[in-house]
Amino acid sequence: MSETLLSVRDLEVEFDTYGGTVKAVRGVSFDVAKGETLAIVGESGCGKSVTVQTLMGLIPMPPGRITNGTATLKDKSILNLPAAEANKFRGVEIGMIFQDPMSSLNPTMTIGDQIAETLRVHRGKSHQEAFGMAIELLEKTHIPEAAKRARQYPFEFSGGMLQRAMIAQSLACNPSILIADEPTTALDVTIQAQILELMLELQRTEDMSIILITHDLAVVARMADRVAVMYAGQVVESGSVDDIFYQSAHPYTLGLKAAMPSNTHDRDKSLTPILGSPPDLFQPPAGCGYCARCPHAMKICAEHLPEITEVGDEHHARCWLQHESAPTIEMLHQAGG
Repeated sequence: MSETLLSVRDLEVEFDTYGGTVKAVRGVSFDVAKGETLAIVGESGCGKSVTVQTLMGLIPMPPGRITNGTATLKDKSILNLPAAEANKFRGVEIGMIFQDPMSSLNPTMTIGDQIAETLRVHRGKSHQEAFGMAIELLEKTHIPEAAKRARQYPFEFSGGMLQRAMIAQSLACNPSILIADEPTTALDVTIQAQILELMLELQRTEDMSIILITHDLAVVARMADRVAVMYAGQVVESGSVDDIFYQSAHPYTLGLKAAMPSNTHDRDKSLTPILGSPPDLFQPPAGCGYCARCPHAMKICAEHLPEITEVGDEHHARCWLQHESAPTIEMLHQAGG
Protein backbone atom coordinates (compact mmCIF):
# COMPACT_ATOMS: atom_id res chain seq x y z
CA MET A 1 0.00 0.00 0.00
CA SER A 2 1.24 3.51 -0.86
CA GLU A 3 1.79 6.02 1.90
CA THR A 4 -1.28 8.24 2.49
CA LEU A 5 -0.29 11.91 2.43
CA LEU A 6 -3.70 13.59 2.72
CA SER A 7 -6.81 12.17 4.37
CA VAL A 8 -10.15 14.01 4.32
CA ARG A 9 -13.11 12.67 6.28
CA ASP A 10 -16.76 13.85 6.37
CA LEU A 11 -15.92 17.44 5.37
CA GLU A 12 -18.90 19.82 5.49
CA VAL A 13 -18.72 23.49 4.48
CA GLU A 14 -21.49 26.10 4.55
CA PHE A 15 -21.79 29.73 3.43
CA ASP A 16 -24.03 32.33 5.01
CA THR A 17 -25.66 34.53 2.35
CA TYR A 18 -28.50 37.01 2.18
CA GLY A 19 -30.66 34.25 0.74
CA GLY A 20 -29.87 31.76 3.47
CA THR A 21 -27.23 29.13 4.21
CA VAL A 22 -25.67 27.30 1.25
CA LYS A 23 -24.53 23.79 2.14
CA ALA A 24 -21.75 23.68 -0.45
CA VAL A 25 -19.85 20.58 0.72
CA ARG A 26 -21.76 17.76 2.39
CA GLY A 27 -19.71 14.98 3.94
CA VAL A 28 -16.82 14.63 1.49
CA SER A 29 -14.17 11.97 2.18
CA PHE A 30 -11.11 10.92 0.16
CA ASP A 31 -7.43 10.01 0.48
CA VAL A 32 -4.42 10.99 -1.60
CA ALA A 33 -1.46 8.62 -1.65
CA LYS A 34 2.14 9.48 -2.38
CA GLY A 35 2.85 9.78 -6.09
CA GLU A 36 -0.74 9.29 -7.30
CA THR A 37 -3.15 11.55 -9.16
CA LEU A 38 -6.66 11.91 -7.77
CA ALA A 39 -9.15 13.54 -10.13
CA ILE A 40 -12.22 15.20 -8.62
CA VAL A 41 -14.84 15.55 -11.34
CA GLY A 42 -18.35 16.92 -11.68
CA GLU A 43 -20.26 19.76 -13.27
CA SER A 44 -19.97 23.39 -12.14
CA GLY A 45 -21.33 24.07 -8.66
CA CYS A 46 -20.88 20.54 -7.30
CA GLY A 47 -18.34 21.63 -4.64
CA LYS A 48 -15.02 20.63 -6.22
CA SER A 49 -13.20 23.96 -5.87
CA VAL A 50 -14.73 24.77 -2.48
CA THR A 51 -13.43 21.45 -1.14
CA VAL A 52 -9.81 22.04 -2.10
CA GLN A 53 -9.88 25.75 -1.23
CA THR A 54 -11.10 24.80 2.23
CA LEU A 55 -8.13 22.46 2.60
CA MET A 56 -5.81 25.29 1.56
CA GLY A 57 -7.38 27.71 4.04
CA LEU A 58 -8.51 30.02 1.24
CA ILE A 59 -12.22 30.19 2.14
CA PRO A 60 -13.10 33.48 3.94
CA MET A 61 -14.61 32.68 7.34
CA PRO A 62 -17.15 34.25 7.63
CA PRO A 63 -19.14 33.91 5.39
CA GLY A 64 -17.75 30.37 5.04
CA ARG A 65 -17.88 27.89 7.89
CA ILE A 66 -16.56 24.35 8.40
CA THR A 67 -19.33 22.54 10.29
CA ASN A 68 -17.88 19.04 10.37
CA GLY A 69 -15.02 16.85 9.29
CA THR A 70 -11.27 16.44 9.51
CA ALA A 71 -8.36 16.82 7.11
CA THR A 72 -4.87 15.61 7.94
CA LEU A 73 -1.71 16.17 5.93
CA LYS A 74 1.05 13.77 6.98
CA ASP A 75 -1.03 13.07 10.12
CA LYS A 76 -1.27 16.78 11.03
CA SER A 77 -4.65 18.54 11.07
CA ILE A 78 -4.86 21.40 8.55
CA LEU A 79 -8.42 22.70 9.09
CA ASN A 80 -9.21 25.95 10.91
CA LEU A 81 -5.54 26.82 11.42
CA PRO A 82 -4.50 30.38 12.35
CA ALA A 83 -3.12 32.32 9.36
CA ALA A 84 0.49 31.99 10.53
CA GLU A 85 0.17 28.22 10.89
CA ALA A 86 -1.61 27.85 7.55
CA ASN A 87 1.20 29.71 5.78
CA LYS A 88 3.67 27.10 7.02
CA PHE A 89 2.11 24.36 4.86
CA ARG A 90 0.36 26.42 2.14
CA GLY A 91 2.78 26.59 -0.76
CA VAL A 92 5.29 24.42 1.11
CA GLU A 93 3.50 21.09 1.57
CA ILE A 94 0.64 21.85 -0.85
CA GLY A 95 0.95 23.97 -3.99
CA MET A 96 -2.00 25.14 -6.07
CA ILE A 97 -2.57 26.09 -9.69
CA PHE A 98 -5.67 28.26 -10.10
CA GLN A 99 -8.17 28.33 -12.96
CA ASP A 100 -7.26 31.78 -14.28
CA PRO A 101 -3.53 32.56 -14.05
CA MET A 102 -4.03 36.12 -15.31
CA SER A 103 -6.16 37.04 -12.31
CA SER A 104 -4.01 34.98 -9.91
CA LEU A 105 -0.71 36.72 -10.71
CA ASN A 106 0.16 40.26 -9.63
CA PRO A 107 0.20 42.47 -12.76
CA THR A 108 2.59 44.97 -11.10
CA MET A 109 5.36 42.44 -10.40
CA THR A 110 7.60 40.58 -12.82
CA ILE A 111 7.10 36.84 -13.16
CA GLY A 112 10.52 36.15 -11.64
CA ASP A 113 9.87 38.36 -8.62
CA GLN A 114 6.57 36.61 -7.92
CA ILE A 115 8.21 33.18 -7.96
CA ALA A 116 11.18 34.47 -5.95
CA GLU A 117 8.85 35.91 -3.30
CA THR A 118 7.70 32.39 -2.42
CA LEU A 119 11.31 31.30 -1.92
CA ARG A 120 12.18 34.35 0.20
CA VAL A 121 9.15 33.92 2.47
CA HIS A 122 9.24 30.14 2.93
CA ARG A 123 12.91 29.31 2.40
CA GLY A 124 14.64 32.46 3.65
CA LYS A 125 16.56 32.98 0.40
CA SER A 126 18.13 36.31 -0.53
CA HIS A 127 16.58 38.22 -3.43
CA GLN A 128 19.43 37.37 -5.79
CA GLU A 129 19.47 33.68 -4.87
CA ALA A 130 15.68 33.41 -5.05
CA PHE A 131 15.56 35.11 -8.46
CA GLY A 132 18.18 32.70 -9.80
CA MET A 133 16.11 29.76 -8.53
CA ALA A 134 13.01 31.31 -10.16
CA ILE A 135 14.79 31.23 -13.52
CA GLU A 136 15.65 27.56 -12.97
CA LEU A 137 12.00 26.81 -12.20
CA LEU A 138 10.88 28.54 -15.40
CA GLU A 139 13.41 26.45 -17.32
CA LYS A 140 12.02 23.32 -15.65
CA THR A 141 8.57 24.20 -17.01
CA HIS A 142 10.06 24.59 -20.51
CA ILE A 143 9.63 28.35 -20.87
CA PRO A 144 12.15 29.48 -23.54
CA GLU A 145 14.64 32.25 -22.70
CA ALA A 146 13.77 31.87 -19.02
CA ALA A 147 16.23 34.54 -17.82
CA LYS A 148 14.61 37.09 -20.14
CA ARG A 149 11.08 35.97 -19.40
CA ALA A 150 11.64 36.16 -15.64
CA ARG A 151 12.00 39.94 -16.01
CA GLN A 152 8.75 40.35 -17.89
CA TYR A 153 5.25 41.07 -16.55
CA PRO A 154 2.17 38.83 -16.78
CA PHE A 155 0.63 40.82 -19.65
CA GLU A 156 3.66 39.91 -21.79
CA PHE A 157 2.94 36.17 -21.45
CA SER A 158 0.49 34.07 -23.45
CA GLY A 159 -2.14 31.98 -21.65
CA GLY A 160 -0.08 28.80 -21.89
CA MET A 161 3.07 30.54 -20.64
CA LEU A 162 1.14 32.06 -17.73
CA GLN A 163 -0.02 28.60 -16.74
CA ARG A 164 3.56 27.35 -16.89
CA ALA A 165 4.64 30.27 -14.72
CA MET A 166 1.92 29.35 -12.20
CA ILE A 167 3.20 25.78 -12.17
CA ALA A 168 6.75 27.05 -11.61
CA GLN A 169 5.56 29.18 -8.68
CA SER A 170 3.61 26.29 -7.14
CA LEU A 171 6.69 24.03 -7.37
CA ALA A 172 9.06 26.56 -5.78
CA CYS A 173 9.10 24.86 -2.37
CA ASN A 174 8.89 21.25 -3.62
CA PRO A 175 5.35 20.53 -2.31
CA SER A 176 4.22 16.99 -1.59
CA ILE A 177 0.85 17.64 -3.26
CA LEU A 178 -0.02 19.85 -6.23
CA ILE A 179 -3.66 20.93 -6.56
CA ALA A 180 -4.56 21.83 -10.15
CA ASP A 181 -7.96 23.54 -10.32
CA GLU A 182 -9.15 23.37 -13.95
CA PRO A 183 -5.58 24.02 -15.18
CA THR A 184 -6.46 23.83 -18.89
CA THR A 185 -9.86 25.57 -18.98
CA ALA A 186 -8.86 28.71 -20.92
CA LEU A 187 -6.30 27.05 -23.21
CA ASP A 188 -6.60 25.70 -26.73
CA VAL A 189 -6.30 21.95 -27.21
CA THR A 190 -2.65 22.00 -28.31
CA ILE A 191 -1.54 23.99 -25.25
CA GLN A 192 -3.79 21.84 -23.03
CA ALA A 193 -1.90 18.74 -24.14
CA GLN A 194 1.45 20.44 -23.44
CA ILE A 195 0.40 21.52 -19.93
CA LEU A 196 -0.91 18.04 -19.06
CA GLU A 197 2.27 16.42 -20.34
CA LEU A 198 4.32 18.90 -18.31
CA MET A 199 2.37 18.03 -15.14
CA LEU A 200 2.95 14.31 -15.70
CA GLU A 201 6.66 14.90 -16.31
CA LEU A 202 7.02 17.00 -13.16
CA GLN A 203 5.09 14.43 -11.13
CA ARG A 204 7.60 11.78 -12.16
CA THR A 205 10.69 13.93 -11.56
CA GLU A 206 9.51 15.60 -8.34
CA ASP A 207 7.74 12.51 -6.86
CA MET A 208 4.65 14.49 -5.92
CA SER A 209 0.94 13.75 -5.77
CA ILE A 210 -1.65 15.67 -7.80
CA ILE A 211 -5.26 16.56 -7.04
CA LEU A 212 -6.82 17.43 -10.39
CA ILE A 213 -10.09 19.38 -10.38
CA THR A 214 -11.88 19.13 -13.72
CA HIS A 215 -15.11 18.48 -15.57
CA ASP A 216 -13.29 17.09 -18.61
CA LEU A 217 -13.39 13.29 -18.58
CA ALA A 218 -10.83 13.13 -21.39
CA VAL A 219 -8.33 14.84 -19.08
CA VAL A 220 -9.27 12.41 -16.31
CA ALA A 221 -8.65 9.39 -18.54
CA ARG A 222 -5.19 10.68 -19.42
CA MET A 223 -4.05 11.90 -16.01
CA ALA A 224 -5.77 10.12 -13.13
CA ASP A 225 -5.00 7.02 -11.09
CA ARG A 226 -8.15 7.36 -8.98
CA VAL A 227 -11.34 9.39 -9.42
CA ALA A 228 -13.88 10.95 -7.06
CA VAL A 229 -17.13 11.95 -8.79
CA MET A 230 -18.91 14.82 -7.00
CA TYR A 231 -22.51 15.93 -7.28
CA ALA A 232 -24.49 18.37 -5.11
CA GLY A 233 -21.62 18.71 -2.63
CA GLN A 234 -21.12 14.96 -2.14
CA VAL A 235 -18.82 12.27 -3.52
CA VAL A 236 -21.28 9.95 -5.27
CA GLU A 237 -18.73 7.51 -6.68
CA SER A 238 -15.04 6.83 -6.16
CA GLY A 239 -12.60 4.27 -7.46
CA SER A 240 -9.75 3.65 -9.84
CA VAL A 241 -9.89 5.33 -13.23
CA ASP A 242 -10.71 1.95 -14.81
CA ASP A 243 -13.55 1.40 -12.33
CA ILE A 244 -15.08 4.78 -13.14
CA PHE A 245 -14.84 4.43 -16.92
CA TYR A 246 -15.52 0.72 -17.42
CA GLN A 247 -17.56 -0.31 -14.37
CA SER A 248 -19.51 2.85 -13.57
CA ALA A 249 -21.83 2.28 -10.62
CA HIS A 250 -23.71 5.59 -10.28
CA PRO A 251 -26.26 6.94 -12.79
CA TYR A 252 -24.59 10.36 -12.65
CA THR A 253 -21.27 8.89 -13.74
CA LEU A 254 -23.07 7.08 -16.56
CA GLY A 255 -24.72 10.38 -17.53
CA LEU A 256 -21.38 12.19 -17.66
CA LYS A 257 -19.94 9.49 -19.90
CA ALA A 258 -22.96 9.55 -22.21
CA ALA A 259 -22.65 13.33 -22.58
CA MET A 260 -19.05 13.09 -23.81
CA PRO A 261 -18.42 13.84 -27.50
CA SER A 262 -17.40 10.80 -29.49
CA ASN A 263 -14.75 10.53 -32.20
CA THR A 264 -17.09 8.41 -34.29
CA HIS A 265 -17.90 9.55 -37.83
CA ASP A 266 -21.55 8.61 -37.45
CA ARG A 267 -23.35 11.91 -38.05
CA ASP A 268 -26.66 10.47 -36.91
CA LYS A 269 -25.33 9.99 -33.39
CA SER A 270 -26.16 12.86 -31.03
CA LEU A 271 -24.98 13.75 -27.56
CA THR A 272 -27.13 12.59 -24.66
CA PRO A 273 -27.32 15.48 -22.17
CA ILE A 274 -28.28 15.13 -18.52
CA LEU A 275 -31.68 16.77 -18.38
CA GLY A 276 -32.65 19.11 -15.54
CA SER A 277 -30.53 21.10 -13.11
CA PRO A 278 -28.59 20.36 -9.92
CA PRO A 279 -30.58 20.71 -6.67
CA ASP A 280 -30.83 23.93 -4.65
CA LEU A 281 -28.16 23.67 -1.95
CA PHE A 282 -29.96 26.25 0.17
CA GLN A 283 -32.32 23.35 0.89
CA PRO A 284 -30.60 20.10 -0.12
CA PRO A 285 -32.93 17.17 -0.80
CA ALA A 286 -33.52 14.68 1.98
CA GLY A 287 -32.59 11.80 -0.27
CA CYS A 288 -30.21 11.45 -3.20
CA GLY A 289 -29.19 14.76 -4.72
CA TYR A 290 -29.38 13.27 -8.21
CA CYS A 291 -32.89 11.84 -7.75
CA ALA A 292 -34.76 14.49 -9.76
CA ARG A 293 -32.55 13.91 -12.82
CA CYS A 294 -32.00 10.17 -12.50
CA PRO A 295 -33.75 7.96 -15.09
CA HIS A 296 -33.68 5.05 -12.61
CA ALA A 297 -34.94 6.87 -9.49
CA MET A 298 -37.08 4.94 -7.00
CA LYS A 299 -39.31 6.16 -4.19
CA ILE A 300 -36.61 5.57 -1.56
CA CYS A 301 -34.18 7.79 -3.52
CA ALA A 302 -36.28 10.88 -2.81
CA GLU A 303 -36.85 10.07 0.86
CA HIS A 304 -33.56 8.72 2.23
CA LEU A 305 -29.91 9.55 1.61
CA PRO A 306 -28.27 6.53 -0.06
CA GLU A 307 -25.73 4.52 1.84
CA ILE A 308 -22.14 4.31 0.59
CA THR A 309 -21.88 0.84 -0.92
CA GLU A 310 -18.67 -1.02 -1.71
CA VAL A 311 -19.06 -2.04 -5.34
CA GLY A 312 -15.61 -3.56 -5.69
CA ASP A 313 -12.11 -3.35 -4.27
CA GLU A 314 -11.77 0.33 -3.28
CA HIS A 315 -14.71 1.15 -5.57
CA HIS A 316 -17.64 2.83 -3.79
CA ALA A 317 -20.92 4.43 -4.85
CA ARG A 318 -23.58 6.41 -2.99
CA CYS A 319 -26.62 4.95 -4.76
CA TRP A 320 -29.61 2.86 -3.72
CA LEU A 321 -29.28 0.85 -6.95
CA GLN A 322 -26.13 -0.68 -5.48
CA HIS A 323 -27.91 -1.84 -2.33
CA GLU A 324 -28.18 -5.62 -2.01
CA SER A 325 -32.01 -5.40 -2.00
CA ALA A 326 -32.27 -3.04 -4.99
CA PRO A 327 -33.88 -4.10 -8.26
CA THR A 328 -31.72 -4.27 -11.37
CA ILE A 329 -31.94 -1.52 -13.98
CA GLU A 330 -33.58 -4.03 -16.33
CA MET A 331 -36.31 -4.62 -13.72
CA LEU A 332 -36.89 -0.87 -13.42
CA HIS A 333 -37.26 -0.55 -17.19
CA GLN A 334 -39.78 -3.37 -17.22
CA ALA A 335 -41.76 -1.64 -14.46
CA GLY A 336 -41.67 1.65 -16.34
CA GLY A 337 -39.25 3.24 -13.85
